[in-house]
Amino acid sequence: MLNIEKKWQQIWHDEKAFAAQDHSARPKYYMLEMLPYPSGKIHVGHLRNYLIGDVVARFMKNRGYNVLHPMGWDAFGLPAENAAIDNNSHPKTWTYSNIEAMRKQLKAIGFSYDWSKEITACDPEYYKHEQKFFLELYEKGLVYQKESVVNWDPVDQTVLANEQVIEGKGWRSGAIVEKKYLKQWFLKITNYAEELLSGIKDLTGWPENVKLMQENWIGKSEGATFKFKIKGHDEVIKVYSTRPETIFGAGFVGVAYNHPLVDILGELSPEIKKFIEDCSLVSTAEADIEKLDKSGVLTGLHAIHPFDETIEIPIIIANYVLRDYGTGAVFGCPAHDERDHMVAHKMGFPIKQVVDNIEVTIDVQKSAYTEDGVMINSRFLNGLSTAKAKVRVIEEFEKIGTGKKKVNYRLKDWGVSRQRFWGCPIPIIYCSKCGPVPVPMADLPVTLPDDVTFKGMGNPLAKHPTWNLVFCPKCAQPATRETDTLDTFFESSWYYARYCDPKAQEMTNKAACDYWLPVDQYIGGVEHAVMHLLYARFFAKVMNEQGYISVREPFKNLLTQGMVLHATFKDSAGNWVYPSDVINESGKLIHKTTGLSVLEGKIEKMSKSKKNVIDLETILKNYGADAARLAVLSDSPPEKDLEWTATGIEGCAKFISRLGNMLNSIMPFYDAEHMMAGVADRHNINTAAAGDADGKDSSKSQKNLKLRSFIHHTIKYATEDIEGFRLNKAIARIRELFNAVSLELSVDNPDIKAVQEGFMIIIKLLNPFIPHITEEIWEKLKGSTRLYETAWPDYIESLLAKETYTLAIQVNGKLRSTYDFPTATSDEEMKTIAVNLPAVARHIEGKEIKKIVIVPNKIISIVVQ
Repeated sequence: MLNIEKKWQQIWHDEKAFAAQDHSARPKYYMLEMLPYPSGKIHVGHLRNYLIGDVVARFMKNRGYNVLHPMGWDAFGLPAENAAIDNNSHPKTWTYSNIEAMRKQLKAIGFSYDWSKEITACDPEYYKHEQKFFLELYEKGLVYQKESVVNWDPVDQTVLANEQVIEGKGWRSGAIVEKKYLKQWFLKITNYAEELLSGIKDLTGWPENVKLMQENWIGKSEGATFKFKIKGHDEVIKVYSTRPETIFGAGFVGVAYNHPLVDILGELSPEIKKFIEDCSLVSTAEADIEKLDKSGVLTGLHAIHPFDETIEIPIIIANYVLRDYGTGAVFGCPAHDERDHMVAHKMGFPIKQVVDNIEVTIDVQKSAYTEDGVMINSRFLNGLSTAKAKVRVIEEFEKIGTGKKKVNYRLKDWGVSRQRFWGCPIPIIYCSKCGPVPVPMADLPVTLPDDVTFKGMGNPLAKHPTWNLVFCPKCAQPATRETDTLDTFFESSWYYARYCDPKAQEMTNKAACDYWLPVDQYIGGVEHAVMHLLYARFFAKVMNEQGYISVREPFKNLLTQGMVLHATFKDSAGNWVYPSDVINESGKLIHKTTGLSVLEGKIEKMSKSKKNVIDLETILKNYGADAARLAVLSDSPPEKDLEWTATGIEGCAKFISRLGNMLNSIMPFYDAEHMMAGVADRHNINTAAAGDADGKDSSKSQKNLKLRSFIHHTIKYATEDIEGFRLNKAIARIRELFNAVSLELSVDNPDIKAVQEGFMIIIKLLNPFIPHITEEIWEKLKGSTRLYETAWPDYIESLLAKETYTLAIQVNGKLRSTYDFPTATSDEEMKTIAVNLPAVARHIEGKEIKKIVIVPNKIISIVVQ
């Protein structure tokens, strides 16, 4: 197989088989999978995303579309910098070495990429355009700088993402992480919050769960901002609340540990100091805040109720209030908010019910009641519904000049500063006289230096002896460069547009973008449902306004594929073990090299950190690319997780071998010239089939009209399955047709014409899935064109099975598959089809079939031992 696969990969390369036409009379189709990070070797877990896209790209090409299917590399990022530290090398060396290795692996799988469109995000020819774009947004007022709290590792002297803070310590150094204010660059994504939110309803080709995640992330809420006076002070506390109608149930006012109010407390008590210190070690990630045990500490200050100056409310510092959300302060209503209820119980605050509902039993002393109802204990709001009370209380706030209606978004502006080396340099120069000054457009790109040293402490750019020393473009006085680099999401937010013409002199070739965009089908992991997809949508809107593209939504359809899973293994010393290093000796698992006993753990997503990965090169060597492709796509719908098994790929390899055997069985019946006559192209296949259906051909073909009906039934429904991304079901249908053709071929005096037609259709339908062996078989049959450029087969309506019924197939009482049987299928044919279904065959392989019971119109029950 390896020789066959290499042969066809070379042919595709030489013939530029998958090069997109910049403009064509054919309809366009833009297939895109999320670009990979070049972290090293590809393992089987990586393949699924790319294979799903590859099958559909090949399918659409056969359907007559002008297909753009590009590949590139999200090449900046911290892993390269970490590798440089570990290996005393330059990140560029590591990155480009990995790209070369991964490109070779992708080509070995036979992907239909247009490699002439390849982009690499760390190439100055790529990132110079985003530097220019950054400066355009700066001029537009969408880029600004402000102080922002960050996780600071005092040993490595670098900012850490929330994910790099482990139990309050730096993931690499182990040092206690500090909260520090640094000047950061931000993009005003919040200016587009409403459009980003309202536009979700038009993303009809996106999964509902992804749209909901984006809605929640943007987090539009309507409420009020209003002020509390502080007893004995001139200052006020401004709060934001989505439930201002519960103001008469206020039990306390909570502020963030770093709220400006803390400055007026004077000398802090040991208790407050300790509480603030503990808060400063907590991750600001909202997921972590939600898990936090909610608590607070008294400040000794009191707020005055806005509607009654005789009511004094304690002010506390609360660990779940964030300075960067809302106003950094909230009023706590313990009876009607779960977090506030928890704090009130701990601190002994009164819990006053102000919302009632006669339809349910409410005991606010035990738990918070957070639903709607009717107002009680709320003076002028009593008797109003919560909705009407919200309107009324805001009116009263506005009357007394203490508050107003406010729409708030959970979405925050995008902080793009990263205190790292391996990223796109931010094109700003700092001048003591002129302040921040944009790098002149003519001086772009600002490139990274090659002569850097990595010691794991701080950003090498800040310590470079010459790189950051420049002259101010305005006053020509000595100045310094910005040493922060851009968040790597910056590169992946516009790459889809660059693919349209990666050699464009400007950021995009607008004419090419007008032809190709939006992306017709985008595929990637659900872990990117919020950040990446939200930023890419934001970029599309701004790029549209800057005249680079005409669309405002970049991705028409989205598929989030499931993960590839495998069992995990640990040896007796507690080390993760690769599956390939585990052997079974007398029923016990041991490490084949160390001899240590091994324990099998949970089945989890393939991950290099847990070593439960299957090496791709080993799979290719042992089974070939086509078997790997088929195994990844066969057993589970693309959006569901897939458990990788050795038996699965072995079964796929055997099936591919059976294709070759069928070819050898058919070849003797006809010489090449006669074999292809009438079947080499779609028109002749369908003409011959229709003629037989009308009774104009041999009686043998009439006798086997059932098989020919099955052939066209398979064309119709396998095509619909691929269109609907039910790739596993399409494969199952094609394999069922293969079994039916095999059955006909095995009888005395088979209908060779029907077998011939069926085999040709099988090869065409399988080509997007297993392109190497199908191209090889097609060549042996003297196909008039390559399969990759052969038209997809059409079905003949008159040959479709008119009626079918669905039966469940059980093995030892457990449901293993279902199948739509034509009404005329005999019991023996049904049994043959059932035992050869891939999902059934796995569970009976190597076992003795005791009996097969058919319950008409219900089930087929297979009993094995």
